[in-house]
Amino acid sequence: MKRRISMTTRKELTAALRARYCSATFGDRIKILDEFVALTGYHRKHAIRVLGEVAADARAVPVRSRLYDEAVRQALTLLWEAADRVCGKRLKALIPTLVDAMERHGHLDLDPVIRTKVLQVSAATIDRALAPARQHIDGQRKRRKGVGAAIRRSIPVRTFADWRDPPPGFFEIDMVEHCGGVKTDGDFVHTLTLTDIASGWTECVSMRMRNQILVIEALAKAADDLPFAMLGVDSDNDSAFMNQTVFDYCKGLGLEQTRSRAYKKNDQAWVEQKNGAIVRRLVGYGRLSGVEATKALAKLYASSRLYINFFQPSFKLKSKTRDGAHVHKVYFTPATPCDRLLAHASGMPAMKERLQAQFKGLDPVRLLQEIRLAQKSLSELAAHGVCTAQVPEGGADVTSFMASLTTAWKDGEVRPTHQKQPLAKHWWKTRVDPFADAWSTIEGWLIAEPAVSANDLMDRLAAMIPDLYASKAQLRTLQRRVKTWRTERAKEMVLGSLRKSTAMPVEI
Repeated sequence: MKRRISMTTRKELTAALRARYCSATFGDRIKILDEFVALTGYHRKHAIRVLGEVAADARAVPVRSRLYDEAVRQALTLLWEAADRVCGKRLKALIPTLVDAMERHGHLDLDPVIRTKVLQVSAATIDRALAPARQHIDGQRKRRKGVGAAIRRSIPVRTFADWRDPPPGFFEIDMVEHCGGVKTDGDFVHTLTLTDIASGWTECVSMRMRNQILVIEALAKAADDLPFAMLGVDSDNDSAFMNQTVFDYCKGLGLEQTRSRAYKKNDQAWVEQKNGAIVRRLVGYGRLSGVEATKALAKLYASSRLYINFFQPSFKLKSKTRDGAHVHKVYFTPATPCDRLLAHASGMPAMKERLQAQFKGLDPVRLLQEIRLAQKSLSELAAHGVCTAQVPEGGADVTSFMASLTTAWKDGEVRPTHQKQPLAKHWWKTRVDPFADAWSTIEGWLIAEPAVSANDLMDRLAAMIPDLYASKAQLRTLQRRVKTWRTERAKEMVLGSLRKSTAMPVEI
C-alpha cells in the first residue's frame, strides 16, 4: 500500500528538487521525475508543470507593447461610423478608399503615423478595437453559451433508419406554430404533435405559446390520454426541447430522449407527415393567439384525437429500396392506429380490452360533427378574433348533420378552417368624380325638367364647360348618375305617400 505524504512535505520536496530538475540533463530529468511522481502521487503531466515553474519573484512578467493605441482606436471608430457600421472584414477593404475620400473633402486629417497604422490594421484587430463600441450599442449582455450545447451533446442522435421495429410508446414530437403564414413577432398558439412509431397513434396538444414549461405540461397531458405507456420521445434540435427542464423531466420519468440531426427533416418523417396530414388539415393556416383560441383548439383536438386514431386508416412504410434515382416503396395495408395496437404482438391484454370497449362507444358521425363545430369557432377566431358560433342546447342535431353529408360535396369545401373569408364590401371610390363641381347644376336641370335625357344634359355641359366635357367621354357615367338620382326620387315619392296614408286621422 502506497503511503501518501502531506501537502507541506510535497511543497518542501518540490522546492528542493526544482532547481536540480531545471539544471539537469534530459536523462537525469526522467529519473528525478519518476522519483517525484512515486513520492507525491502527482500525475506525470502535473509533476512536469510543478517542477518546471520558476519562482514568482524571479519570474519576469512580459510587457506587451501595443502597436495600435487609443488614437488608432478612435480613428477606427470614426471610420466605422462613416461606413455605416459594417463588419471588420468589409471595413478593412473600405478603409483606403474611405480615408482618401474623407481627407479629400476635408472631413479627416490623420497624423502620418496613425494613418499608416490604420491602413495596415487587420480585420480581426478592427473587430477587437470596435468591440466596446458595439457592446455599448447593444446594451445587453451576451447570451451565455455552452448550456444548451451541453444538453444537446448529452442527448443521442437517432435517424429515421435507427427506429427498426420499436414497441408502442416511442414517439416523435414536434411543434406547429399557428402564426397565419409569415412569422412575425408575438406569442401565437402552438400545437405539440406526438406520433407513435409502432402504431401511428397521434396526439395533439394546444399550447398558449412556445415555452419549455408548457412543453412539459403538454407531454404530461398526452401521457395521461394515451392508452399505453410512453417510453421515449424523439425531437428536433429546437431549444424548447433541448433544455435542462425537459431533460430533467424525461430523466425523472425514465423516458428515453433522443434527437434528430440538424437540418435533416427526414429523421422525423413520422411526425412531419402528421403536421400536414392532421394539424394543418384540421386547423388550417389561420392566425391564432390568446387564451380563447387555445381553448377552442383544445376542444377541436379532444374530438379529433378519437376520430383520427379510431376511424382514420393510414399507410405505414414496409420497405424502401433505391435503384439509382428511382425509389421503390412498399406499404402495409392501410389500418387505423387502434387496429395496429390490437394486432401488435406485445402482450398488453388489458390495454387491448380498454381499446375495444372504447371503440364500441364511439360514434364517428357525432365526432365529425363536433370537429366541424370546433373548426367553425377556430375559423371565426382566426378571421375576426372573436367567436360567435353557439352550440344549441341539448347538443347539435346529428340526424340533420347526417342528412347533409349526402349533399355536402355540392357546397365545395366543408371545413370552415379552409373556407375563404368574404372580402370587405367595396364602398370607397377609386376615381375622381367628373361631375363633382357641376352636379348641383345638373340636379337643378333634372328638377326643372324631370323627363330630360342624359344626352341632352351632356350637350348642355359640353356647351357650358367645353374644356372638361367637349369630348363627351363622361356620357356613360352621367347616364348611371341620372338613373340613380331618379331611383332615389321615386323611393322618396313612394315612402312619402305611405307615410301620409298611414298617418292617424285627427278628430275635430
